[in-house]
Amino acid sequence: MVTVRKQHLQVPGASVDVPAWVDELAARTLIRDRNLLQQAAEAARAAEASLPAEQRSGKVPGVFLTGLEMAEILADLKLDQESLLAAVLYRSVREGLLSLDVVRNDFGDEVVTLIEGVLRMAAISALVTTPLPVLGQARAQIDNVRKMLVSLVDDVRLALIKLAERTCAIRAVKNAPEEKRLRVAREVFDVYAPLAHRLGIGQMKWELEDLSFRYLEPDDYQRIASLLHEKRLDREHYIADVLTSLHTDLERMGIQAEMSGRAKHIYSIWRKMKHKGIDFSQVYDVRALRVLVPEVRDCYAALGVVHSLWRHIPNEFDDYIARPKQNGYRSLHTAVVGPDGKTMEVQIRTHEMHEEAELGVCAHYLYKEAEQATRGELYEQKVAWLRQVLEWQEELGDISGLVDLLRSDVEEKRIYVFTPEGHVVDLARNSTPVDFAYHVHTEIGHTCRGAKLNGHMVPLNTVLSTGDQVEILTGRQGGPSRDWLNPNLGYVCTSRARAKIQHWFRQQDRDRNIEAGRDMLEAEMRRLALQKADLNAIAPQVNLRTAEDVFCALGGGDLRLSQVIRALGVSVEAETRDLPVPRQVVRPTRPRTRHGDVLIQGVGQLLTQIAGCCKPVPGDSVCGYITQGRGVTVHRQDCINLLQAREEEPERLIEVSWGYGEEQTYPVDVEVSAWDRKGLLRDVLAIVANEQVNVRVINSSTVDEANCVRIRLTVDLQDLESLGRLLDRLRQVPNVSDVRRTRT
Repeated sequence: MVTVRKQHLQVPGASVDVPAWVDELAARTLIRDRNLLQQAAEAARAAEASLPAEQRSGKVPGVFLTGLEMAEILADLKLDQESLLAAVLYRSVREGLLSLDVVRNDFGDEVVTLIEGVLRMAAISALVTTPLPVLGQARAQIDNVRKMLVSLVDDVRLALIKLAERTCAIRAVKNAPEEKRLRVAREVFDVYAPLAHRLGIGQMKWELEDLSFRYLEPDDYQRIASLLHEKRLDREHYIADVLTSLHTDLERMGIQAEMSGRAKHIYSIWRKMKHKGIDFSQVYDVRALRVLVPEVRDCYAALGVVHSLWRHIPNEFDDYIARPKQNGYRSLHTAVVGPDGKTMEVQIRTHEMHEEAELGVCAHYLYKEAEQATRGELYEQKVAWLRQVLEWQEELGDISGLVDLLRSDVEEKRIYVFTPEGHVVDLARNSTPVDFAYHVHTEIGHTCRGAKLNGHMVPLNTVLSTGDQVEILTGRQGGPSRDWLNPNLGYVCTSRARAKIQHWFRQQDRDRNIEAGRDMLEAEMRRLALQKADLNAIAPQVNLRTAEDVFCALGGGDLRLSQVIRALGVSVEAETRDLPVPRQVVRPTRPRTRHGDVLIQGVGQLLTQIAGCCKPVPGDSVCGYITQGRGVTVHRQDCINLLQAREEEPERLIEVSWGYGEEQTYPVDVEVSAWDRKGLLRDVLAIVANEQVNVRVINSSTVDEANCVRIRLTVDLQDLESLGRLLDRLRQVPNVSDVRRTRT
């Protein structure tokens, strides 16, 4: 795939033999007119030569070599001649060195259409590489994304050319400045690797994931790469011996098979280690065999031979032939304990399945016009996802969740649930009845008031499992609840459902949204016991102008309460730093030092402790009080004891602010009010335990005549965000009427 670069890029100024290159390309894919492809390559070379000498560099490939490399990638994907021509010329057009009119005259309208479509795909890159668009530009960006999606549905070659271009880009940034390297890697990882996976192009997906992972997480990449390298020689000898043994047994059974060993790619190893919480030694498919057979029945026969030779590992068998993956991938996977007790993965598939796994949608594209039923259906399945994205975006007129859809909904593990009529619905893992309702129909989602799971009433934030039968109970009027957008409550998992809910609130009257947003924020600040702050000051931190815009965005679902609370925390800290500090305490010549997670202004290394009377947490506005013999005690700015000290002993006050040291917890008082019942205290403590929060003190008291109970807890928390999440979870306990942070 990188022949051009290997032969020519290592020698600055080396000349490419274009006719020989075209001949080599023709051996890999069908080229109808070799002269035309040669003409395109020469046009790209001439375009690059038109640049001033100082703009041409031998350190990185220019538009000419990049165009040839893109064409090589697409040739390996078996694309047609027009795609190769567009690839060779694309960078020259993008850099303004070659006009579309010239391309149209020399190479035809189809090539121009492909280049224009790939240029429009820059709109999707803007979603992860630029800030949120300002008012007036958002509509233009939405239009660009819509045009791009329509083009993709009409001609999937656009996505393949863009994937080839991004593959060249991620290869070329090895010696680029770190900022550019990280920007390209983040774009590739968030958008284009998931897109390659969606289209089933395994070989490209693996390369894009590994290269972007190398730049985003260099330490983890190097650690796993070194472990693989240390064992590579032993693994190659081991796999060679195993292949010989397996080949003998398959021949004895009359099964004609092609076999090979492969190395699992680095990002996939790291992801499995993180997802399962295991060590490198527990990754069973570092050693892997691939067996290709002629027919589907041979796959299962070969599986029997493998399991007769070696003991298989329980729960490590997947039949993707009977149940293909979401992107159409088909194969048998099993993990076994091979010779010498070493684990290995065996993949068994037909030659056709292997072509589909490596080339994805490309394996079917050339057959579509031939109207071969099976391959045509597979092609349509691959492109169906693009149509779903287009439908989603057209309906909402919004692009804010498109990258999330590319990134999160591409999960391999899906769940399959049933409607009351017995129809199967395919959902993302961790979906809820609300996600199910919006998947069925937008109006069913908006009017959803309850759900039955397998005939029994369940909360709307219940996580669904494969095989569940879901019935949605709807009302005649009303709309979605704002609680559904609170991530702490777990009502919504999919980006599609979340976008539809946000869209509903966005359509409401601005005044109603402002009122609702103000009520939400004031209630949250009361609940967290936060003092009032100037919202006009923090509005720019959330990309808005005024406090009313903040309220409107909250009420319309475009802004989360947690974002505002975090911004308020930053504002409070800045406010604290600007407070006047008694001159007797400030020593400007002494440096600002850090002790634990509290920054002490101007007094060197002093013992610090959190005040037990008000128990501040990071994000609270704080002030220090110099004690006699116990260092500095940190109080909230609105603490009664601190206010009294400000009047009586102002010389003891000192400026402090929250720092960013190692992770640390702080005691916080929480009060739960509820109607008394059996098991209430157990349910409250279960929530606290699930949040992995330590309880320092607990006190429960009952008001008999009112049948009410108050549970007071002192818990250790890291920050206001973790406090808000705990309060939200406690509020969902049956019979609980109110949960809030308290001040002593």
